[in-house]
Amino acid sequence: MKTKLLAATALLSAALLGGTAMAQTPTAQPAAAAAPSNANDGQRHEAGYATPKTAWGAPDLQGFWNNTSLTGLQRGADAKSLALTEKEAERLANRNILVVLTKDDNSTNGEDPNNTKLLEDKNNDRGYNAFWIDPGTKLATVKGELRSSWITEPATGRIPYKPGAARSGGYAITNFDGPETRPQAERCVIGFSGSYGPVMNNGMYNSTMQFVQTPSHVMIQVEMIHDVRVIPIFADKASVKFSNIPKWGGDSAGWYEGDTLVVETRNPHPSQRAMISPTGKLTERFSRWNDKQILYSFEVDDTSLYSQTWTGEMALNASKPMYEYACHEGNHAMPGILGGARQLESEGKVPGMGPGIAAGLVIPLDETGGEGFN
Repeated sequence: MKTKLLAATALLSAALLGGTAMAQTPTAQPAAAAAPSNANDGQRHEAGYATPKTAWGAPDLQGFWNNTSLTGLQRGADAKSLALTEKEAERLANRNILVVLTKDDNSTNGEDPNNTKLLEDKNNDRGYNAFWIDPGTKLATVKGELRSSWITEPATGRIPYKPGAARSGGYAITNFDGPETRPQAERCVIGFSGSYGPVMNNGMYNSTMQFVQTPSHVMIQVEMIHDVRVIPIFADKASVKFSNIPKWGGDSAGWYEGDTLVVETRNPHPSQRAMISPTGKLTERFSRWNDKQILYSFEVDDTSLYSQTWTGEMALNASKPMYEYACHEGNHAMPGILGGARQLESEGKVPGMGPGIAAGLVIPLDETGGEGFN
């Protein structure tokens, strides 16, 4: 958990994705055979594990869980398969841009405690350094195997967007006309990491969540901007009813199938950059893999955005309780963000983004000569 009085977490997320990184010239190497995977094999629990039950007989998913990991939704070009050996996972971790950033920051830790050289590189985005992030240090273990992506189908590990398809809720990150044009996360409306869903994703920090169950509802609170999903429970899928009102995070309804909580989500708010359109649906399944892990799987079905249905599996690991995330960025920094833009305009300049926290970082060359980062 990190609570900060810094401007624009969403600006930073975009800066990270848009930041440049330099790599040494790669040397061609023969491709290794892909490791076999147990993804989508239907197994929901570790062999021999008995799922604990609530007082009313539902599978007990309650507690604090965390999906902090260097594994992301999509597979990077540097990974050749879904399942990884320990050596492959270590190589990808060492080349992850957030790990490189952390090592770079730690290499000078303590040499300049007053940060007198902080702005010498003219990159004010680096003020948002490794102190503020918590991306993890390893790739995720899902169903006992190391994974390079949450997506399991298609086999590429990439979202199968249709050509020209566009998710709703778009905004121009460089539009500083007013608060309404700024990203939702910057305004503390909804988090930028995607942890709220749909699909529930992980980010570069604040990846803890809490599950609370009653006979009639399931509540999932995510750490980022303390977003909360309140999911009504029905007797079965045939009994489910959805609202016609769009909601942040979508309109979710759940039911139990044996030891698995099944949740179907539709109709996300049009201002949210959700992974489904108003005509799409997300089906999620939550099962206790063992006492220390929930297996979270998902299926995205939306013919308006994607060329095929795509699926994924994620590990939610037992965690310590989370602290409140008090979102001040948009509430207190918005006058500074817009005031700074007006000042630049008065000087004849165009407000814009910085180079990103990854600018200038060098991705290490490894034995495969690979270029890029996971």
